Amino acid sequence: MTELTAVLDRQLADNPDRRIIKDEGMGRWFTGRDLAEDVATLEDIFAGLDLGHGAQVLVCLENAAVFPVINQAAWHRGIIVHPISPSTPIAELAADWAAHRYPAMLVTPALAAAWGDDRFTQQPLALNTFPELVVIADPDRAPGQLKPVQDSDLGLILNTSGTTGKPKRVGLTHAMLLNAARYDAASNEMTDQDVAMITMPMFHINAQVMSTLSSRIANARIVVTPRFSASRFWDQVADNGVTWVSVVPTIVSFLLLNDNANAAYARLKNRIHLRYVRSSSFALPEERLREFQDRFDTLILEGYGMTEAASQCTINPFDAPKIGSAGKPYGTEVRIVGPDGKRTAAPGVMGEITIRGNHVITRYMDPNPDSFADGWFLTGDLGYFDADGYLYVKGRKKEIISRGGEKVAPAAVENVLNELDFIEQLAVVGLPDDLYGEAVCAVVVSTTPGVDEDAQRAAIFAYAKTHLAKFESPTEVRFVREFPRNITGKVLRPKLVEQLMATV
Repeated sequence: MTELTAVLDRQLADNPDRRIIKDEGMGRWFTGRDLAEDVATLEDIFAGLDLGHGAQVLVCLENAAVFPVINQAAWHRGIIVHPISPSTPIAELAADWAAHRYPAMLVTPALAAAWGDDRFTQQPLALNTFPELVVIADPDRAPGQLKPVQDSDLGLILNTSGTTGKPKRVGLTHAMLLNAARYDAASNEMTDQDVAMITMPMFHINAQVMSTLSSRIANARIVVTPRFSASRFWDQVADNGVTWVSVVPTIVSFLLLNDNANAAYARLKNRIHLRYVRSSSFALPEERLREFQDRFDTLILEGYGMTEAASQCTINPFDAPKIGSAGKPYGTEVRIVGPDGKRTAAPGVMGEITIRGNHVITRYMDPNPDSFADGWFLTGDLGYFDADGYLYVKGRKKEIISRGGEKVAPAAVENVLNELDFIEQLAVVGLPDDLYGEAVCAVVVSTTPGVDEDAQRAAIFAYAKTHLAKFESPTEVRFVREFPRNITGKVLRPKLVEQLMATV
């Protein structure tokens, strides 16, 4: 038993009849007893499959109350949980399995039916928190190891994109997860009277730790929604007594723009008691932040975090938030370094944001030494501190596109779309988008320039729909005759973006 699992076990044992987690999709609250029963059932299933210390289990499910149950049951046995997007195409899922040979996968019946490999066993499982779960097991899995689980053992693997287009796998230990959750709970002043609502996907660090694990550490309650719905948001907040929610700027924009959401707030505002909304991923425009706070009488706190830090690194303090900043470091050492790798301590001087702490990784699951230097993680983000110690994040060294809180690797999208025979050259770039932060734009040099562009554009959208996750799919397609390149032939993406913006 680790300190993390001891804390989680104690919460369920101390609250047998208290409603702790609600699955909004099922319309049902689950007590500590309900959750503990599911943890025990799932742990027995893992034992029956001989899954033990160090086994990696893939989870491909929509948002549901079962996620914390899966984690707790797995962590008891030293199993590592790897959740991925439920919109992952079956071909990509099969490729992921081939690369990592997961001994077991937890999926929906529909995905199990699509798996289509008769060598694998499929075990239907009815839990309180997920009545139709299927466990797919690899017949060639290695026997499980039974040994004491340590705080330094991995508990979660989460994917984060890289400039190469291949997702980086971030391994987070029990200790990192617990430390991050404790910092989140303390800095956000959580108590057992709080109710957090999860609108972000459960395969992200935001939902896994920022909302779920921190709430459990604080003995607070949790409402898990299947997905964000602007028209239902305020009803969900009012009906469940939600006191805070973590979002991305896109959600803030949707709530401001959606007529149904505004009508719902007007109808329900006397029953809404949000303490704050936490926003991260990319900066909110100041006018939008102020408009949200004024219209919905709710404080927005902006912060800065990432998967590699198991959650947040900075957060605006309740008593002195600065609009436009990501706040002050909490539980994390943050410094700005220049191109020479030396610290830039002067206020207002831009450089790369680097971090370290007892919740920050010191290596990826796969070799990536350029991301670390002298014990510091190099985020690839650019920013500066002001004279009061508030961090301002101003951009990225990396080419990653940030769309509505999702991180899109251009090379990964390019690798897929390049299969289309009418594409001679392709570059995927991010263009400014007021609603989503950035649009995913596929820029094409066609084999038949100026001919059938509408048909080719439609073909790209159709191909992306079946071969890419929804958040990776291009939202725009532009055609050009050639790309701006440097002397080595590399596409100058910033210059390309400038040219595209000039032609709008």
